[in-house]
Amino acid sequence: MMDRRLFLAASAATAAMASTGFAPEALAASDLKLGPAVDFSFEALKTRVRAMAAQPYRPAPSPDPAVLNQIDYDAHGKIKFNPDYALFADGPGQFPVTFFHLGQWFQKPVRMRVVADGKAREIVYEPRYFDMPADSPAKRLKENAGFAGFRFQESRLGDQAVKPWRTNDWVAFLGASYFRAIGELYQYGLSARGIAINVTVAEAPEEFPDFTEIYFETPKDNGPSVTVYALLEGPSVVGAYKFIMTRDTAVVMDIEAALTVRKPVFRFGLAPLTSMFWFSETVKQTAVDWRPEVHDSDGLAMWTGSGERIWRPLNNPPRISASAFQDVDPRGFGLMQRDRNGDHFQDGVFYEKRPSAWVEPVGKWGKGSVQLIEIPTDDEIHDNTVAMWVPAEPAIAGQSHALRYRIHWVDGEPFPSTLARCVATRLGNGGVPGQPRPKGVRKFMIEFLGGPLKDLPFGAKPEVVLSASRGTFSYVFTEAVPNNVPGHWRAQFDLAVSGTEPVDIRCYLKLGDQVLSETWLYQYLPF
Repeated sequence: MMDRRLFLAASAATAAMASTGFAPEALAASDLKLGPAVDFSFEALKTRVRAMAAQPYRPAPSPDPAVLNQIDYDAHGKIKFNPDYALFADGPGQFPVTFFHLGQWFQKPVRMRVVADGKAREIVYEPRYFDMPADSPAKRLKENAGFAGFRFQESRLGDQAVKPWRTNDWVAFLGASYFRAIGELYQYGLSARGIAINVTVAEAPEEFPDFTEIYFETPKDNGPSVTVYALLEGPSVVGAYKFIMTRDTAVVMDIEAALTVRKPVFRFGLAPLTSMFWFSETVKQTAVDWRPEVHDSDGLAMWTGSGERIWRPLNNPPRISASAFQDVDPRGFGLMQRDRNGDHFQDGVFYEKRPSAWVEPVGKWGKGSVQLIEIPTDDEIHDNTVAMWVPAEPAIAGQSHALRYRIHWVDGEPFPSTLARCVATRLGNGGVPGQPRPKGVRKFMIEFLGGPLKDLPFGAKPEVVLSASRGTFSYVFTEAVPNNVPGHWRAQFDLAVSGTEPVDIRCYLKLGDQVLSETWLYQYLPF
């Protein structure tokens, strides 16, 4: 039974909404405090963005830095949102919303609003929404300090014995413009961002624009989709975003963005993905870690506008590396986790279950490049890999960009190729066993699996097609991997190079005029 205090609070809030035309069923929970109703539409938000871009950037102040700096990693981890206060805890819709608390690492408040019938009302922060220790610094925050981010919980209408919504979520927005979702294997991993500004450019520092306002559309039914709007603000760009997020076997996000540039941007990264790659079977420093592999993603997959399928294994380079793959109207790209063998990780954090994220452009994106940024790391706690689309035209002040795309958070690629896939890249010393190994020569073993390789006639042997930006090839041949797996072949070759500058290598398999595999690209870093 609801106690009298909760009953009176709920009754007062419902009456207040009814007086403004705000749908009573949009009351988030029995005791959430809501602000006054204001008009809202996505078109109005886009108009507001254009006006804001003409004004100087004014970052939202931290509500109380002295207090927030005391909410360190450990203290923040002890602050848990009480799902009794979840937005849509009792409907409408399937998916309740819970919130993240501010802290030392999340000091910028995000204003959360619920929308119904064209009206938006702020969800006013109150410490009682969170379970926290009695001595938590958070108890000293000022009134309506704001939230750090939010999560959509699993369905309240599903089997609560299998996936109780109070303890399981499927999408999270937290920090700057970062967001992520679980895939088909029910595990978080890499993240996406609203935008990436000046990632590793010498001319200007990197910027991290923030989602400063979030608007939750009140569901009209119990379908699998939710709609969220967001205002993005930063020194160089302002944006309005619409997310239609669908929870099915995997998670699919339909994203519409309207961006206006405030000041020139040197690297204008659209639809960016951010992940962690420390080491894989390709290269690992001796005894750097006890595990065979550690990565959230192991490669960049691309489907070009001309139809070519490309696989670029990731590196952990000795210095920052930027690669650009020119294209026109790309069909898709993604940071993928292809290795699904738990024995390759031997870790209880389930790297083998981390999702892949595939960006599918909606409409024509024109000329530009998929750019891959790889940053050195010596630990798994750093996201050191960024993949994004960068338009060919420079981003100048006053310029507007309208963008639509879809992100698939999946196990594999949502539109798989019929060609054989690259499943491993292995490096070793060049030369022939039993003889002195020549200096400056590296041996490559590239494994391909599936596709037409499964149906090769008896005695047929694929041909390796190779090219490199510099260096000389030798000992080039193919052979079936001796594991009795149909369609599992490897290409082997030695590459001799001098100096330490990167070498770009390209490889695929063919039989006569028939292409058998996707194209393997690799940036070899001589050492």
